[in-house]
Amino acid sequence: MSVGRILEAVPNFSEGRDLKVVRAIVDAIAGAGAEVLDWSADPDHNRSVVTLVGEPETVARAALAGARVAVELIDLRQHEGVHPRIGALDVLPFVPLAGVSMAEARAVAHRVGRAIAEEVGVPVYFYAQASDPPGRKLADLRRGGFETLVEGWPAGREPDLLPPGWRHPGAHPTAGAVNVGARKVLLAWNVVVDGVTLEEARGIAAAIRERGGGVPGLRALAFELRSRGAIQISMNLEDVAAVSPFDVFRRIEAEVERVGGSVVETEVIGMIPDELVFAAAADRLRLTGATAERLLSRRLVEHLAAR
Repeated sequence: MSVGRILEAVPNFSEGRDLKVVRAIVDAIAGAGAEVLDWSADPDHNRSVVTLVGEPETVARAALAGARVAVELIDLRQHEGVHPRIGALDVLPFVPLAGVSMAEARAVAHRVGRAIAEEVGVPVYFYAQASDPPGRKLADLRRGGFETLVEGWPAGREPDLLPPGWRHPGAHPTAGAVNVGARKVLLAWNVVVDGVTLEEARGIAAAIRERGGGVPGLRALAFELRSRGAIQISMNLEDVAAVSPFDVFRRIEAEVERVGGSVVETEVIGMIPDELVFAAAADRLRLTGATAERLLSRRLVEHLAAR
């Protein structure tokens, strides 16, 4: 990997129970030359998330390799889970980390999107900074799920790219469609609560998410995790530099305690942004002079990018 040129991809696959399938996808990604920093699989969501980094060309090649295996091995007709999804490879965001601009991440997203449509044979939507105009939301693209899109494209939601000679009325009959994007670092995290009903958790999620007038850039849903007998508030925070994740956590904690419950666990999917743990540590330790500019990891990335 060249010093200072690091692109991240965080593909989400609609399989979290058959670990042979998940490992085949991870092996394909690693075999294409990218460094896999993390991967996880959740049986209730029936979803796996892989975090990979490398030079832009390597990450593009590895993401496409993972897409091929996912389309070959995952059949959405047999898939059920609590998390919304429209594709075997459901989401494929590219994130510039060091020495790579958002414009370049967008260009990689478009190039990989075209390859998925033309070579893998699956329709593609572009979202976030890769859409035209930028800013298309995943929630709008996933409304109704795979089951809706496979029957035909809803009015105004036709894909950006179709495979050559496409003859289906809607999405791919087993692999659905793929959401390909470019975005900033995102925090995907789940909070498990106790002493709260599913309806109460859904009310909290509705109150805190951006669409309900809550935190800007926050997506939140509440789920029942049957395998664990637990209630979970599942969230994405789109810009951890603009909104403090710890402030969001404290708001959730206050809402949960207001209805008589408690937060028992916080789970981060993928890599943990400095912004989450730094603010929490600064609050708990009562650190003086706790500014982001003093974070060793951030200064190191800036140093590598400058080189």
